[in-house]
Amino acid sequence: MFEFSGHGVRLAFIDERPAPGDRGEPILLIHGFASTHAVNWVFPQWAKTLTGAGRRVVAYDNRGHGRSEKFYDPSAYTMPEMAEDARALLDHLHIEVADVMGYSMGARIAAFLAKAHGTRLRSMILGGLGHHLVDRGALPDNIAEAMEAPSLGALTDPMQRMFRGFAEATKSDLKALAACARGARQLMSEREAGQIDLPILIAVGTEDDVAGDPHRLAALFKARAVDIPDRDHNRAVGDKVYKDSVLEFLEQRP
Repeated sequence: MFEFSGHGVRLAFIDERPAPGDRGEPILLIHGFASTHAVNWVFPQWAKTLTGAGRRVVAYDNRGHGRSEKFYDPSAYTMPEMAEDARALLDHLHIEVADVMGYSMGARIAAFLAKAHGTRLRSMILGGLGHHLVDRGALPDNIAEAMEAPSLGALTDPMQRMFRGFAEATKSDLKALAACARGARQLMSEREAGQIDLPILIAVGTEDDVAGDPHRLAALFKARAVDIPDRDHNRAVGDKVYKDSVLEFLEQRP
């Protein structure tokens, strides 16, 4: 992994290149809450799939996650702040324009990046995020409390248990995640969403009870929505339907 300090935060990232002679168009990958670049994009073979398709893959650990710098004040985790981290990484790598794909919280970050710096995106892919981009904060209200619970066994709410169990599996800093859960709750208005003028793909599992309706969000964006059959929020990430849809979208977008 590489590291750089920009926009007041130290971020860890990977930069994987395709075979010589491929076109090497860059795609920036932004992972979800309590995850890392590896859990979201390397282990499910996304990086391999995309470089195999001739693309340059840049993926990083969000602030508060993985090997990147941790903060414990919720104000450090607003969507505009986290979107600026993505912009700073593109600047650091001298990438003027890129396709951007985010999953769950990473999809929300991608949308805020598109809102603030639309000319830097060639297209946008939102995985694991539907209409809750505009009608609900990034995470259920009680997820911060789940991170602060004395143990997983102390929790009974299924959603809290899912997020806490995932955070423990990824060996995350629970205190930093609690701050992130409280800080990363900004909504995008329907008007703001409608002003984003990019090729957009939205992909959500049919059993996902976190993301919100992808088709309602697609209507705002004038985008395409893909249903990932029989997958919940966590299990949709590496699904073949999701990957095939993304590869097709990237080939067809202008």
